[in-house]
Amino acid sequence: MTLRDELRAMHAEGQRRLPEDVRATMNRNAADLAASGLAEQALGAGARAPEFTLPSATGTPVALEELLAEGPVVLTFYRGAWCPFCNIALRALQQHLDALRARGAQLVAVSPQIADESLSLTDKHELAFPVLSDIGSEVAKRFGIAFDLSEELAAVYERLGFDLQRVNAGHARTLPLPATYVIDRTGTVAWAFVDTDYSRRAEPADILAALDALP
Repeated sequence: MTLRDELRAMHAEGQRRLPEDVRATMNRNAADLAASGLAEQALGAGARAPEFTLPSATGTPVALEELLAEGPVVLTFYRGAWCPFCNIALRALQQHLDALRARGAQLVAVSPQIADESLSLTDKHELAFPVLSDIGSEVAKRFGIAFDLSEELAAVYERLGFDLQRVNAGHARTLPLPATYVIDRTGTVAWAFVDTDYSRRAEPADILAALDALP
């Protein structure tokens, strides 16, 4: 089963289980976000990747510039440990970590959640790559993928038990779109996946193909 198939199955099951009013609110907001054009306006292939330094789950500063000094970087943005689609996608990347490293690449994941949440996520799923905290989605904004939840959708998330106020250090409504970038050693985005649909993620095979296409 591909990652795409696994995510589709989870989304279908989630839609079946959600109360009708919650499902309607989420689907309406998803349509609005898709129509906003944010994905099309986000940083894409050929652009210069913004430099950043963010703390890892253990508090160690990680700089994109230093990562690129060792080879290409696969940079993936996710919403947080509370998002089951994110967890599946991160586990899939972990399963392909050896293949990524065999191509000289380093993998790093970024979310707006606090370091404690990133550490719990890393331990739970035994992730062997850096998981960084982008409080306030400041780096995500520079990549053009940050957006604010509507008040009604934020209320739905709270109803579902997602304490974004706490895990995002007071930035409860700002999240990144699902996005994955392959950045070459010069700091240029060689390949990009950006989608407004939280149930869609970059397929590991496509990431590997993008790395194989690097000069």
